[in-house]
Amino acid sequence: MRKPPLVSRRVWTEDVGIMSALDQTPVKSLHSKMILDALEAEIVSGHLPPGARLGEASLAQRFGVSRTPVREALQNIVSRSLAERVPFKGVVVSDFNQDRLRSLFDAMAEMEALCGGFAALHMDGAALDALEAVHLRMSELASSGSSRPYEEANTDFHSMIYRGSGNEHLAQLAFDLRLKLAPFRKSQLYQPVRMHASNQEHDLIVQLLRRRNKPGVEQALRDHLQGAHQAVISARQDRDET
Repeated sequence: MRKPPLVSRRVWTEDVGIMSALDQTPVKSLHSKMILDALEAEIVSGHLPPGARLGEASLAQRFGVSRTPVREALQNIVSRSLAERVPFKGVVVSDFNQDRLRSLFDAMAEMEALCGGFAALHMDGAALDALEAVHLRMSELASSGSSRPYEEANTDFHSMIYRGSGNEHLAQLAFDLRLKLAPFRKSQLYQPVRMHASNQEHDLIVQLLRRRNKPGVEQALRDHLQGAHQAVISARQDRDET
């Protein structure tokens, strides 16, 4: 059987101007989610600098797909404020400077604290048991160094707290804001030290939720987001120094 063609990481595009983050991946398996993940990683890492143009045609050629999945990926990139549509230029990478990152993390910290405070009052025993089960699974993943599954489970963990607030409107606001920070929160969990620290912070959050300690949960979630923010800053500083 004929094998599908491969997309090499050594594909260069005039608009993007960097190597592909995907290495030897069958083009038939590529879709908008994978393109989105690759572009997010390159923006967060700085390989795609602010102002870089993300052209549909060049990206479709790079990933060996039609423009449809590329267009969907770019819509998500723009909705997460990682890029913006500029007249006569198209989609270009946004400038995520330190001030902008800090304001996003500060907003997310307060939003999570608000959700966590309500969750401390409203989550029942079954919901808390389910949350702890996710946390225990994450502990195993952290111990084995499985960063990607840990990051995916981390989304579930925080989503359960949002829903546990008992306020669907507040939960939706938290989900929406989380989407804007998702690439940065994801990247910091690929650092082993931060992944273990995150897991320890989750343990405290679960304990405080079980105690119905509303102020404690709120502060623990603020500290948790602060830790994530510091990890992102440190990674960016290390990148700039190399």
